[in-house]
Amino acid sequence: MEERAALGRQTASGARARKALTGIWQMKALYLMLLPCLAWYFVFKYLPMYGVIISFKDYNFTDGIWNSPWADPWYKYFKQFFESPYFSQLMTSTLLISLYKLAFGMFPSIILAILLHECRIGWFRRWVQTLSYMPHFLSWIIIYGISIAFLSETTGLFNRWITEAGGHSVPFLNSTEWFRSVLVSTEIWKDLGWGAIIYLAAIGSIDPTLYEAARVDGASRIRMIWHVTLPGIRNVITLLLILKIGSMMDAGFEQVFVFYNPRVYEVGDIIDTWVYRMGLEEMSFSLATTVGLFKSVIGFVLIIGANKLAKRWGGSIW
Repeated sequence: MEERAALGRQTASGARARKALTGIWQMKALYLMLLPCLAWYFVFKYLPMYGVIISFKDYNFTDGIWNSPWADPWYKYFKQFFESPYFSQLMTSTLLISLYKLAFGMFPSIILAILLHECRIGWFRRWVQTLSYMPHFLSWIIIYGISIAFLSETTGLFNRWITEAGGHSVPFLNSTEWFRSVLVSTEIWKDLGWGAIIYLAAIGSIDPTLYEAARVDGASRIRMIWHVTLPGIRNVITLLLILKIGSMMDAGFEQVFVFYNPRVYEVGDIIDTWVYRMGLEEMSFSLATTVGLFKSVIGFVLIIGANKLAKRWGGSIW
């Protein structure tokens, strides 16, 4: 009996393998299209991972990674970073900027998507949608130039209005009080329309009969939004929330690097910008790699935790 059961399991597993291979062969064109993407990830994302060895070595540029001596103790650079006076400042700035972007950046896109969906004037909806997502294609250099035109302490349009009204000019770009607000507001403006497109696509996939049933039951537009639209895009909201939580330790390196200056290091210096200065400007490769590895581990833990938490809400990535 045991031999028959083992033979049956082998036969079943063989059948599943043949079925899987048959499915792959039938979809061979799609898998071939996927190969360049997989190759890109392998070459640029996975192969460079061997460089994390630098975190545990006294890396010397001339000796290379393998010939450089091992750090003694192995956690030397982790200890150096944790005991550094910059540790608390960097962690605070990185997490606060990310939390502000997360808290204030998701809802405007959802609100805009719902408003566009409810708008019955076609040409106006298309016009607003086009204008709102155009900033997404601008680089942060261009957006910084626009910010200077509006927020500069001496020539900025907003400060001209303030001084003409009898007030004093405000150093929006150089003030520790305003810098984080500038970062959050410019990112909201840049990604508002692009995020709305994602939510609009999700709203478009909602079964129209749900709206018809709600309308027959006498539900107002507000009620339909609350009981049909929002539940219909809940999974998309959860998915984007998990992805944003997983990237909280990034805090937008390119944006911060373009906008910040030594006057606002106290509130604007994040882990990535500090790693850039340590690694490329001061040539402390081992320390910079250690901090980057620490940030990646924290990001991994955050995305796993966010996914487990999302499962309780009925949505998750895996």
